[in-house]
Amino acid sequence: MEQDHLEVLLEQIVSQNKAVLEAVGDIRTKVDNLPTRDEFNELKRDVQTIKAAVTDLSHELAEHISQPGHSGSVARAMRRPHWPS
Repeated sequence: MEQDHLEVLLEQIVSQNKAVLEAVGDIRTKVDNLPTRDEFNELKRDVQTIKAAVTDLSHELAEHISQPGHSGSVARAMRRPHWPS
């Protein structure tokens, strides 16, 4: 009887170990697919470049709109959200 009990416990332990190994393997696969620090840094630099370009264009547009003789229709259009119908 004790031998049967030990065999059942051993089977349970082996089954639990397989489940743990499978979970660790899944986690490892997910970690391997995460971006690296270098990829994050590159993305950060790209976003900073885009932000600088947009800011510069916004300042240029604001200067253009403020020039004498400008009707201001672009300024009004920029302030009003435009949602396609």
